[in-house]
Amino acid sequence: MERNSGGHAGPDDTGGDAAGAGTGEQPDRAVVDPAVVMAQAKDENFPVASRVLRPDHRRHLLAVYGFARLVDDIGDEAAGDRLAQLDAVQADVERIYAGRDPELAVLRPLRGTVAETDLPADPLLALIEANRQDQRVRRYATYDDLVAYCRLSADPVGRIVLYIFGRADEQRFVWSDQICTALQIVEHLQDVAEDLGKDRIYLPAEDMARFGVAETDLKAPSAGSDLRKLVAFEAARATNLLRAGAPLIDSLSGRERLAVAGFAAGGRAAIAAIAAADHDVLGQRPRPGKAGLLRELVRVLARKR
Repeated sequence: MERNSGGHAGPDDTGGDAAGAGTGEQPDRAVVDPAVVMAQAKDENFPVASRVLRPDHRRHLLAVYGFARLVDDIGDEAAGDRLAQLDAVQADVERIYAGRDPELAVLRPLRGTVAETDLPADPLLALIEANRQDQRVRRYATYDDLVAYCRLSADPVGRIVLYIFGRADEQRFVWSDQICTALQIVEHLQDVAEDLGKDRIYLPAEDMARFGVAETDLKAPSAGSDLRKLVAFEAARATNLLRAGAPLIDSLSGRERLAVAGFAAGGRAAIAAIAAADHDVLGQRPRPGKAGLLRELVRVLARKR
């Protein structure tokens, strides 16, 4: 799963609303229906949709996905005071770690996940902080600044998955962070036009200047040659990160290995789709097809990087 997916969550059984903190209601708009969550997750880089996973792993990933979907919806779409709504979600996370039930319905399954997997609070709080940052920061001066943002918005997802799989350790965190940062960069490349519509640019300003790309170039109906070169440059960075993180897949086995391989293959297939579009990310959102995903999955499992 990544951030900035632009997905929409449906109503839950409480009748709450993501805009609720600004209106006196609970900010609890994310779905709790597993079928709906699974349908959403299929369009995101998050292994919750993988049918190869054990039932308990799927249950825990669904719990985390409901939390992450709520946080993203608040950060991207909620009316009213988004920061106050994010504060309300954080207060509920803190209730869970204090051994109390959260107030928001979508977070209730998360209490069991925390107890059964020893999942720490840090990655959950980081995802909330990433959405706070989205309210304050709309441009990134350097690549290092963007990577620092990914440490909040993307890397925690991989760490959560490792805790759920019972495979959390410092070396795997390093590899996982590389893969997750790569996936976030790729999604930013796919969503240049959509993000600009929200007055957000995730292409580093220093790289835009290097390739002679102005903000006005991002408003064109199709990408010019300079922007295409910039997109190719950033895609190559993401490819190198995926390669650097590939040992994570070899460190796992069985269903966990296949799920994480699918996670990485999705990023590789997206990069291939961007290249197939001649790096024009403005004309339409480059998306890989099923054949491309399968091809990259085979390559990842065969260690062809």
